[in-house]
Amino acid sequence: MLHILCNVRSGRLSRVEADEELTVDQLAAKVGMTVRNVRAYAGRGLIPPPRLVGRTGYYGQDHVARLTLVRELLDKGYTLAAVERMLSDLPDGAMALGVFETLVNPWTPTEPEVITEQQLADRAGIPHNPATIDKLIELGIAEREEGDRLRIPNPDLLRTGLEVIKLGVPLDAIFVMLPKLFQHADAVAKVYVELFRSTVWRQFADAGLPPEGWPEIQRTLEGIIPLAGQALVAAFREAMGREIELVAYEELGVDPKELPSTG
Repeated sequence: MLHILCNVRSGRLSRVEADEELTVDQLAAKVGMTVRNVRAYAGRGLIPPPRLVGRTGYYGQDHVARLTLVRELLDKGYTLAAVERMLSDLPDGAMALGVFETLVNPWTPTEPEVITEQQLADRAGIPHNPATIDKLIELGIAEREEGDRLRIPNPDLLRTGLEVIKLGVPLDAIFVMLPKLFQHADAVAKVYVELFRSTVWRQFADAGLPPEGWPEIQRTLEGIIPLAGQALVAAFREAMGREIELVAYEELGVDPKELPSTG
C-alpha cells in the first residue's frame, strides 16, 4: 500500500480536538459529505461505530480523519473498493492516521489558488488564448472550475513558469520542457521513497507495525521530505553550473582541454 499512497498529491486533512464529539449531521458537514454517504460508508466499515448515548451516535477525531481520507481519495479517482482495501490495512489510532495523512499528502508547500483565465494571462504578460489554457490543464498546472475560473494546485510552480516567460523564454518551449521536468522529478521522488520503504518502513513492517513505533515513522516521514528537497537543490545547483560551463564552451568554440589549468 505504501507505494500507492506516496503517489497521491493534495491538501491537508481537517482535525478536531481529541475530546470534540459530533452528531452525524455535524460530522457530515465537517467532512463535506451528505449524511446519506456518511451512513453508507459506516455501513461498509470505513469508520468505526459511534459512541451511543441513547439513540444518538457521537463521532470523534478518528471518524473525521477517516472520512476526510475517504473523500480525498475518491476525489483523486480511486474506486471505493480500492479505498476500502487501503483503510483495511490501516491500524486504529490517531498516530496511525497521522502517518497515513503524511503518506497521502507528503508535501504541500503552498495552498492552491483560484484565479480567472484573464488574470492568468495578465500575470504572464501574454494575450488570453484558450489553447494555452487547455495546455496548462493538460499538463496539470491548472484545473478548470466553474465559468472561467482556474484552480492552481501548485502556485509556486506556476509562479516560477511565469518568471521564466518574463525572461524571454517562449511559452511553447516551456510546454516542451515541463513534461521532462516532471519526469525527472518523479524519478528523484521514487529514489527517496524507495530509500524510506526499503529501510525504515521495512524494518517497522517486519516488526509487525508495533503501536509504539508509529511516532518514529511519523517523524521520519516529516523529516525526509524537506531534507530530500534540500539535497536535490544542492545537487541541481552544482549540475547546473557544470552544464552552463560546458554549453558556454561549445557555443564559443572552445575546447575545455585547451584551457590553462587552474590547479
